[in-house]
Amino acid sequence: MTDCKAFGALEARGDLVPLTIDRRDLRGDDVAIAIAYCGVCHSDLHIAHNDWGNAVFPCVPGHEIVGHVTAIGADVTAFRVGDRVAVGALVDSCQQCDACAEHEEPFCAAGPTPTYNGKDRIDGAPTHGGYAEAIVVRDKFVLKVPDALDMRFAGPLLCAGITVWTPLRQYKVGKGSKVAVAGLGGLGHMAVKLAAALGAEVTVITSSASKADDARALGASDVLLANDPKAMMAAANRFDLIVDTIPSRHDLNPYLMMLARNGALALVGAIEPLEPMHGGLLMRNHRSISGSLMGGIAATQDLLDFCAEHQVLPDCEMIGIADINTAFERMQKNDVKYRFVIDMASIREAAAT
Repeated sequence: MTDCKAFGALEARGDLVPLTIDRRDLRGDDVAIAIAYCGVCHSDLHIAHNDWGNAVFPCVPGHEIVGHVTAIGADVTAFRVGDRVAVGALVDSCQQCDACAEHEEPFCAAGPTPTYNGKDRIDGAPTHGGYAEAIVVRDKFVLKVPDALDMRFAGPLLCAGITVWTPLRQYKVGKGSKVAVAGLGGLGHMAVKLAAALGAEVTVITSSASKADDARALGASDVLLANDPKAMMAAANRFDLIVDTIPSRHDLNPYLMMLARNGALALVGAIEPLEPMHGGLLMRNHRSISGSLMGGIAATQDLLDFCAEHQVLPDCEMIGIADINTAFERMQKNDVKYRFVIDMASIREAAAT
C-alpha cells in the first residue's frame, strides 16, 4: 500500500477536507497514474451529500481523471511510463458477460466497479476517485489521451462528453440530422458542440432567453424558448433526435411533439421519476424514448480521438483543490460555464494547510 494525499467527505453534506488514503500495490494488470487534472461532476456533489442514499464515507469523489503513467504491472503491454492517460467513471467489470464482451461495461451483468464509492472486485477495499494525487487502475479501464488533445480539457469528456456522445452515435447523427438539445449546462453544452461537429443542424431548447447567445456561440443554429408555447408548437415534427439534458423532473410531452417520424428523445439528465407522458405521442410518428447513462471504454476512446481530431473541447473553469467546496456551492446555483476542472498540482500545498 502507498499513502496518497486526497480530498474527501467524512460525512454527508460536510465540507471536503484533506485526507490520506491508501492506493494498492500494483497487480499484474494495473497502471499507476499521477493525476494532473480531475473534472468536477454534479454526481460528485450528489454522492458527497448522500443525495442518493448510497454514499460510503470517507468518500473521495472524482471520475474525470487525466494524468501520466508512473508505473505498470508485469502483464501490461498497452501503456508505458510517461503516457498521457485518462480514467472515467468505471475502474473494473467482470469482463465475462455479454455486455462486457460487447464493450458495454456500464451494463456488466455482475455490476461494474465505479471509480469511487464502490468496492474493489478482488480485495473488497473501497474505491476512491480522482480528487487525489494518484490512482491505480486495471489497464483495461485506462484510456489514451491523444497528443492533440489538451489535457486540461479532457476530463469532462469522460463523463459529460461520453454521456451525450452515446445517443448521438446510437442514432447515427451526421450531416443533415436535425438535433435539439434541451438544457444548456455541462451536458447540454457538450451535446451542442459534438452534434455540430458531426454535421448536424442543432437547436437549443432552453427556458432562459439569456442563454441564446451562448447557444449560438457553442454551435447551435437556432434557439427555442421552452416557456414559449407558440414557438414550441411551431416546432412540431421537426427533430430527428432530442438530447434531453434537463436534470430535474419535467414534462416530456411538449418535447415528444417535436419529434419527426422515427424520431427519438434521449434522456441523459433526469435520474428521477418524470411527469406522466401521453402514449399517443409515442405512437404518432413512431417516436421513441431512450436513456443514456454513460458509454463503454471503446466508445469513450472513440470520443477522445474524435475530439482531438476536431478540437471539440468543453468550456472549463480551472480551480485549485482548496476551492472545491466553493465550486460545489456554485454548482448548486448553476454558476459555472460549463465545467469545473481541478488542477491537481495544488493538492500537496492544500493538504498541508
